[in-house]
Amino acid sequence: MKLSTKGRYGLRAMVDLAVTCEEGPVPIQAIAKRQDLSEKYLEQLLGMLKKAGLVKSIRGNQGGYQIAGDTADISVGDILRALEGELLPVDCVGFEDETSCKAAKSCATKYVWKKINESLEDTVNHITLKELVAQTKSMQAGTWKEE
Repeated sequence: MKLSTKGRYGLRAMVDLAVTCEEGPVPIQAIAKRQDLSEKYLEQLLGMLKKAGLVKSIRGNQGGYQIAGDTADISVGDILRALEGELLPVDCVGFEDETSCKAAKSCATKYVWKKINESLEDTVNHITLKELVAQTKSMQAGTWKEE
């Protein structure tokens, strides 16, 4: 499975926002500049994240975007699903409903796709935005070590 720029850039923007919004709402221009992203594209991504309830926007002179909720409660999976939709390696109707696929009862490959999907879901659902913020701050301080 290959994530699109929506998922990759959106996740970067969420981490940036989570790291910087402690002082208040963050203007979209600031995120775009730090992440070297188009403001227009970032606006689309933040709109999708807002619709999913992951960010909120504040209007006005001191306005911008903030994380909606606790970063410990927002997983990478939440962010990627808001931007990419379901995170399936293949469209296999035999995962849930064997009557929807003629080959479902004799198809051993669905086992592979199901295991890949379970592993991917487990990974993205257990990494929180709070962990990524800590990683970012550790990297910025020069104390980060790859595990």
